[in-house]
Amino acid sequence: QVQLVESGGGLVQPGGSLRLSCASSISFFQVYRMDWYRQVPGKQRELVASIWSGDTANYIESVKGRFTISRDNAKKMVYLQMNSLKPEDTGVYYCHNPGRGYWGQGTQVTVSS
Repeated sequence: QVQLVESGGGLVQPGGSLRLSCASSISFFQVYRMDWYRQVPGKQRELVASIWSGDTANYIESVKGRFTISRDNAKKMVYLQMNSLKPEDTGVYYCHNPGRGYWGQGTQVTVSS
């Protein structure tokens, strides 16, 4: 059974950092685009960052310069390094493989003093 498993969430003060990880068991992982989404209660899940097979990355405007998405194809891992965190970054972060439609279970990120 193919799975995406996120880890690395937690409680952090504004200005702090967290690194999210997503472990995948998808075959031919290296050819797929991978995404990080986040969701807050009452709002739609929003795409935060994407990374393509050639390591090209894209971000929503609000996280540019603060978040970095990366991948390790040998380990079938995707990461989201989040720096200078703000309270509005709070939410459940999900790893997503759009090519196969797979979602992880999510990991909670809370930015609060």
